[in-house]
Amino acid sequence: MAYTRYKLDSETTEQDVLAAAEGILGERLKRQGSIGNPTDANDFLRMRLGALLHEEFHILWLDNRHRIIDCQKLFTGTVDGASIYPREVVRAALRVNACAAILAHNHPSGIAEPSAADRAITNELRDALRLVGVRILDHIVVGNECVSMAGRGLM
Repeated sequence: MAYTRYKLDSETTEQDVLAAAEGILGERLKRQGSIGNPTDANDFLRMRLGALLHEEFHILWLDNRHRIIDCQKLFTGTVDGASIYPREVVRAALRVNACAAILAHNHPSGIAEPSAADRAITNELRDALRLVGVRILDHIVVGNECVSMAGRGLM
């Protein structure tokens, strides 16, 4: 197996296993190089966000050919919400010179249905990022499954 650096022993915790799986999926995503459709990043994002007991908001930054630049955790919240600041999102986009983005956050309840607040912040971030030439390709809500807001026609 190609992933020998993720060795497991008797003292390995569940968190260690999840971190190793996230690393493997992250490497696979980087090797893939670009995001071709809304489901390309689902496994990675589910591994990264799915088991959390609090909300986190992450952004997968892409260049003009939708190649992956970075995946950043920008905001951490509580069990039922996270405060998102468009100013900080724009700052992060400019810092990595992004041309496109895939937004992602989790619902610790496991119910991945996008809420009215999810739709509102997506529109607010779309408008803010549009001013600096960054397109939002999708907003993925992670629960027991991943729901693509673009795939649902909510963007």
